[in-house]
Amino acid sequence: MADERQAGTADVPGPDLRPGARARLAAAGRRLAARVPAPWGFVLAVFAGSKLVLSLIGVLVLTAWDQVPGAPPADEAMMRAQQDEISSHRWISLWFAWDSFLYDHLARVPLDRPWTDFGFPLLYPFLARPLAPLFGGHTAWALLLVANVALLFQLYYAHRLGARLLGAGDPGDAGADGRRVARYLLLLPTAFLFQAALTESLFVCLALAAFWYAEQRRWLVVGIVGYFLAMSRSVGFVVVIPLALVLLRQHGWRLDPRTLARYLRQGWPLLLVPAGWLTFMAFCGWQSGDWFAYQHAQEKGWGIKVQNPLGVAGSALVGDNSADTLRVWIAVAMLIVAAVGLRRRADWPYLVYTVIVVLVPLSMGPPVYKSLLRYLLAAFPVALVLARWARRPGLDAWLTAGLALLQGALFAVWLTYWTHLII
Repeated sequence: MADERQAGTADVPGPDLRPGARARLAAAGRRLAARVPAPWGFVLAVFAGSKLVLSLIGVLVLTAWDQVPGAPPADEAMMRAQQDEISSHRWISLWFAWDSFLYDHLARVPLDRPWTDFGFPLLYPFLARPLAPLFGGHTAWALLLVANVALLFQLYYAHRLGARLLGAGDPGDAGADGRRVARYLLLLPTAFLFQAALTESLFVCLALAAFWYAEQRRWLVVGIVGYFLAMSRSVGFVVVIPLALVLLRQHGWRLDPRTLARYLRQGWPLLLVPAGWLTFMAFCGWQSGDWFAYQHAQEKGWGIKVQNPLGVAGSALVGDNSADTLRVWIAVAMLIVAAVGLRRRADWPYLVYTVIVVLVPLSMGPPVYKSLLRYLLAAFPVALVLARWARRPGLDAWLTAGLALLQGALFAVWLTYWTHLII
């Protein structure tokens, strides 16, 4: 009888709970989304979307490139082998190139013996050290994690800073402006490098954070962030100049004695910014007896010498190397965009910052040409200008499409490396 009852029950159609289940699931999703702070929902979505799209494009390009006779070029064979050692999965290994392996080396060098590698600032590889045990001691994976976590926070600060600088008082408009700034930051010509095991995302994240806290007048936090900014890249300590301009702007650019005293009381933490680079110099002096070991390593390893950046740019523009000419024209274009879009007095700190991060690499001389497009990523105020221009009806779609196509082409070139155009 029990079997008959069970059989009979099985034949009776039960109620259709799927619509109710879908409604409950949708409600749960809305409740979960409501708990996520406003910028983070967009930040996580755009981060995941860009990661998925670029990884898919990267795998497809590399698979197609494998079918080309003679690929990869002979001078790339060692790098391809290093990528294979990182991971057999191309959607992971494609994010490692050139300097990535040097950072991996710095993250693995034992600290209980004399240090001999002074060619790179140490913040990025040292951040990977405590994370490596999470990956079984795999420092390369830890470097990739640091870069991508920095990218997440970079997008967060871009959203917040963009909303504050471009917002016209309407919270809805401010949110839209913040989203545009974050999106255009990811659409800069070589923004795919933000996701690579390189220092770009960390430097820009710290720069954006420093300006965000400066706009909020939280100067002690600015000093702490700026300290690490200066330890992440040599140009970082010079960012103290535009940060100081933010302080001057907040007090109406006044220079009377009473206001100068106020500058000292509020802005003294800015001294921590150059102190970050002095800390690295002290480390060089402690380990080698030469406080300028970084500079000497750069000169010896890459032939870098401080030069007039305008002269360096001019020589490329009139030279016969088309790749160098293209790189410098992109730098000139970014300076023009910044000069036009940031000409208002309130935007001067961001204009000065852009000029610094464009001209300082050029002051390194012709050796910088191969990596110039990488260094230009530091010019985040260009994204602010593009986001402001994109308010015009119809222009947003054209800018987005044009920049996406340009970045896609440069990404494919970077993956194949045969021209060394990017890095």
